[in-house]
Amino acid sequence: MRPDYEMLSHLSLFSGIHTDNLQAMLQCIGGRFQTLHKGEFPILARDEVPYVGIILKGRIHMIHEDAWGDTAILSAMGPGELFGETFACGTNLHSSATFQAVRETRILALPFRKVIHTCQNSCPFHYQLIENMLRMVSDKNARLMEKLEIVSKKTLRRKILTYLSFQAECQESRTFELPLSRTQLADYLCADRTAVARELARMKQEGRIDFEKNTFTLL
Repeated sequence: MRPDYEMLSHLSLFSGIHTDNLQAMLQCIGGRFQTLHKGEFPILARDEVPYVGIILKGRIHMIHEDAWGDTAILSAMGPGELFGETFACGTNLHSSATFQAVRETRILALPFRKVIHTCQNSCPFHYQLIENMLRMVSDKNARLMEKLEIVSKKTLRRKILTYLSFQAECQESRTFELPLSRTQLADYLCADRTAVARELARMKQEGRIDFEKNTFTLL
């Protein structure tokens, strides 16, 4: 599939970089495009992660599995978001989490060492790329802090309401689309799926929330 550089230029990672410079920059860095089918794993736990991935379309979940086989969704990422940067940027390049495509997904993989070390030409757009990436990493850390706030709530109801509140704030509307299925939501909240479904039904009956499939409204 031929890269759409016009589309790439609108992503936050390439903000401030002219479309005409994108192709040359990606060739210099060694960026490669990849299509993942639903269920595929671009990164498995304990894999070495030498690159930072950016999602062009589709969705990827960062998943942790414990010694008993229980899984938890640490982060759910969509178009324009980075993945793998936590491990590619560290001294230990081996991932402690698994990344899975939850639908057909198109990604761009950028070798991290080539991103942070400018080439001999010292291209100004390369410095812009580094600045954009640092800003995105900072924003993602803020979202992970939100996840920590959600799961630290003492009751399942407070966890659910806090998560829904963040979604409403993010989508700037009291009516919004939930990006997770019920099973995925339970994994994200580190809770039992049946308990989550039961609590959602109770809150709907009490008039706290309304929902139809994945469309939710805070009342």
